[in-house]
Amino acid sequence: MALFFIFYEKLAEIAGESENLLIFLRKSVIIEFANGASRFAGRKTEMDDTMSELSRLLEDVRRKTGINVRPLEGEENGNSFSVNYCGNAVRLVLDGGDETSQKLVRYLVENGKERTMPEREEHLKSILLGEGGGWSAFRYMTRYAVPNLECYAIDLLPERLSKESKRHIARCLEGSQDMCVAMDDSRIAVVKFAAEADVPPMEFAQFLVQTLYEELGVRAQAGVGGQVRSFSEIARSYLEAATAVRMSVAFKSKGEVHSHREYLLVKLLEEIPRTRLQEYTESFGDAYREDIFGGGEIADTAEAFLENSLNLSETSRTLFMHRNTLAYRLDKIEQATGLDIRKFSDAVTFRVMTILYKLNR
Repeated sequence: MALFFIFYEKLAEIAGESENLLIFLRKSVIIEFANGASRFAGRKTEMDDTMSELSRLLEDVRRKTGINVRPLEGEENGNSFSVNYCGNAVRLVLDGGDETSQKLVRYLVENGKERTMPEREEHLKSILLGEGGGWSAFRYMTRYAVPNLECYAIDLLPERLSKESKRHIARCLEGSQDMCVAMDDSRIAVVKFAAEADVPPMEFAQFLVQTLYEELGVRAQAGVGGQVRSFSEIARSYLEAATAVRMSVAFKSKGEVHSHREYLLVKLLEEIPRTRLQEYTESFGDAYREDIFGGGEIADTAEAFLENSLNLSETSRTLFMHRNTLAYRLDKIEQATGLDIRKFSDAVTFRVMTILYKLNR
């Protein structure tokens, strides 16, 4: 900068306009130095802010994972490692831990630069759908003080008044850490944190279905997912809950509340490639009749018989049907399929055939 000033001073003297030009140049130099100092101060402030945010993030990591990590101060040691945070290379020190802990900290810190977060409901919805992985759930827990406890998901499918139903469910959950969110125009997801004094999941889901009907006159189907160890795994539970509702509708299951466990066999068979499904169904030949597996009184009778644990008397009472009429229909199923569903092994085969038939339609 000094050489720049001397050069233009000589130039001004030669031109005969030294006084005015010198004043202008001196002012330019002063302004340039002031701007440089301002930029330096701005960068320092920004760096200080970045390090403050990093310290808060590391504290969150410590509380949520139990890993003690801090910025390196002074000379390096064997436990230090480098991470990229907001475009800056930062050295951190891990107190104890192993290589897996170091990788986890690096992942959490380097993703911490993503400062733009979705709105709370949209964020919860994305977590339930399995978008963003564990980091997204971790950020949600940190931002909204959500406990990392055992929990499970419920998928509610009200027949109408979806918005009003969602508001009513939210009122039912007030005063607790439980949450609900509208997944779309027809579905409501509920996250329920487990506690020793809580009612079982199926009973709680039944309560939600019942209160919707009593307060709003709205009937609903509900699916209950399995309980997971922490909120970060809630997407798996919600997938199970949504699958239970979908299967209950597809198979016209009786009742309003269904557990994912009811459809483990269906889920297993659903994962078979469609071409292989067709091979299985074709192997049964003419046994696959619409009146036996697709619907109608014979199919409904078989379903009721299976639902009543292969009990003739109980099925007769359920269907308001004479015992001899029931036996006649079971004989027709045996003639068509070769399966006597009064026997447990044949009943299991018949159930599998029914599922394959519906999956292959």
